[in-house]
Amino acid sequence: QVPHHKFESAISKIKSKRGVTQDTDLTTDDLKQLVKDFKQAVKESSGHDFPQDPWDQLWTAINAVFASWDNERAIAYRVMNGIPHSMGTAVNVQEMVYGNMGESSGTGVGFTRNPATGAKEFYGEYLTNAQGEDVVAGLRTPEKIIAMKTHWPEIYKQLTDCFVTLENHYKEMQDCEFTVEKGKLFMLQTRKGKRTAKAAVNIAVDMYNEGLMTKEEAILS
Repeated sequence: QVPHHKFESAISKIKSKRGVTQDTDLTTDDLKQLVKDFKQAVKESSGHDFPQDPWDQLWTAINAVFASWDNERAIAYRVMNGIPHSMGTAVNVQEMVYGNMGESSGTGVGFTRNPATGAKEFYGEYLTNAQGEDVVAGLRTPEKIIAMKTHWPEIYKQLTDCFVTLENHYKEMQDCEFTVEKGKLFMLQTRKGKRTAKAAVNIAVDMYNEGLMTKEEAILS
C-alpha cells in the first residue's frame, strides 16, 4: 500500500515549483509530470511498476476493497457496532464522472435538512471545476448550496428534487454527495445524515407532523 502523503507531497512540490496554490492552476504539462511522479511513488513503495493494463488496474482496485474488510479500522468498527465478521463486503463498479471539466462542472455535498438546527432547509456546499475531496480539503472556499439556485438554476431544481425523493423514500434526513459533469447532474451517494441532538429532536417532530414517521419511529430516531 502506498502512503497517501506521498501523493500529496508530489502535488505540493509541483505547485510550489510553479508558484500556484490551487490544483486547478496546474497546466496539462504539470499534470503529465504529476502522473510520472505518482508512478514513481508507487514503484518506490510497492517495488513494482503501476499496472498499465486497464483490467489489471480494475482488479487491483476490486481486490483492495475486499482486503479492506480485514484491516484494523474495519475490524474495530464491526466490534463497536455489533456487525458480524462473517458478513463480508461488496464492490460496486461504475463509470467515473468528473467535476473538474470546466465552469459547467463541479462537485458538492448536501443535507436534506439543516444538520445543526433541524430546520427544513437544504444545507451544504459545492465547488465549480472541482473533484472529489476538493470540497472538504480546505484548499478553496466552497459556495453554499443556495447559491446554486442563481448559478445553476436547472441543476439546483434537479438536485433539490432528488433530495426530496431520497428523504421521502428513506424517511430520514439524508447526507448526499453529487457531481455535475458538463451541466449534467450525477447523484453519487446518500446515507443517513449525522445531526446535533437539537436537530434530531426537531427533525423527528417535523417528520412526524409531515406524516413521514409514526410516533414510535420518531421517538426511536
